[in-house]
Amino acid sequence: MPDYPQLSLFINGQWRQTADTIPVLNPEDETVIGTTPMARRTDLDDALEAAETGFRIWSRTPAKERAAVLMRAAALMRDRADEIAHANTLDMGKPLAASKQEALRGAMIMEWDAAESLRQYGRVIEGTAGYRNTVLRQPIGPVAAFSTWNFPISTAVRKVASGLAAGCSIILKAPEDTPSGAYHVARVFQDAGLPDGVLSLLYGDAPEISGYLIPQTAIRLVTFTGSTAVGGHLGTLAAQHMTPVIMELGGHAPVLVCDDVDPAQMGQMGAARKYRNSGQVCTSPTRFYVAEPLYDQFCDSFLDRARATRVGSGFDAATEMGPLVHDRRLEAMSALVEDAVQQGAELKLGGKRHGNKGYFFEPTVLANVPDTARIMQEEPFGPIAILNTMSSLDDGIAKANSVDFGLAAYGFSHKATNLDRMVDGIEVGQLSLNTFDTSLPETPFGGVKSSGLGREGGAEGLSHYTVVKNVSHRSEIG
Repeated sequence: MPDYPQLSLFINGQWRQTADTIPVLNPEDETVIGTTPMARRTDLDDALEAAETGFRIWSRTPAKERAAVLMRAAALMRDRADEIAHANTLDMGKPLAASKQEALRGAMIMEWDAAESLRQYGRVIEGTAGYRNTVLRQPIGPVAAFSTWNFPISTAVRKVASGLAAGCSIILKAPEDTPSGAYHVARVFQDAGLPDGVLSLLYGDAPEISGYLIPQTAIRLVTFTGSTAVGGHLGTLAAQHMTPVIMELGGHAPVLVCDDVDPAQMGQMGAARKYRNSGQVCTSPTRFYVAEPLYDQFCDSFLDRARATRVGSGFDAATEMGPLVHDRRLEAMSALVEDAVQQGAELKLGGKRHGNKGYFFEPTVLANVPDTARIMQEEPFGPIAILNTMSSLDDGIAKANSVDFGLAAYGFSHKATNLDRMVDGIEVGQLSLNTFDTSLPETPFGGVKSSGLGREGGAEGLSHYTVVKNVSHRSEIG
């Protein structure tokens, strides 16, 4: 396998280094594996200028030609999946198979957006004699995109592919903790023949870059994936300039387990999904509300599966859960567990750092957690599961809705009436019933309440990168 890539900024079709860099750490052993260049103000100005020029070119490029570039980029992503996955596991720590799956998912997103770009139809509205009204969808303009570290390939692809499919230019600010994913995304688009200036890639001080880019008149849309706190700040900044936003923010996903399902099966399924990506997933199932008659069996099964979770190096084929991304996540997990126990929760499993090298945290289970615990209101974003009871489905729905988040939720029952009640009652943007699968390229993804604004993915996601123009046309002057 190749060494970790030499990372660079990508501006106006050129890769450039900067004098200021920060180290990239391998979260498995805390060794330095590379450096990330930090953008300067001049780099930001160059990226803005390139985005304006690139937009004039790309927005006038026929949709079929744009789609062809996306399809070539997808093919390159598939061809390079092993190389991309290797780098992603080095700086993210996730199992190699999961890294490769993420790269392939990025290719799927590109392919879907390429096809959907050919279906951005307008319409004609009939008027009185001699009049015609035509409704058009046109690319909104240069986009400032901020992707996150937990899925560094697919979150970057989702923003870049949708924007490019719609005809926009993109300035992508990628994460410094896991920088290789966005680097490889920019590489495949350059090699696929994307015109210079249409895509720029920046790393650097996040508040400085966002604070400079978002107020610029050239920027017509801001898209961000990350925490609710940061999203609120960026949304406020954008609103001051009447710039629309797409905000994919935090979650705290509830799981409602009704009294007509197999508790042992549900415990196994829930634990297997909870510790995916070390729990660093905005849709991670976290707050399990189990019908009281099933609770003990469910807990036993969940704990059995959690204990069996193999923690280790992402390059070990047997590993199911790798490290957290940095030491700050270790501190956050420990603080949440300590607070919950002090509030009266039962620590059933884990609760502390795993080993003394790397950022590993044990698969953790808290039971009977009171609502006063911080973890009941704050997204843990790590390998901690909460196992509580619900006295009825109505009680479970009320508990599911009791937090400010509304990104994803899960419900399990064989009764159609139960499923319908969850569809009607749970306040989320993503509801998965009898499955933990969610977020496909062809379906819209996003939240309600404090979990965000707008949607990524699906036809709805692509539409955010366009503006609607109505053309009123009279056949004769007069």
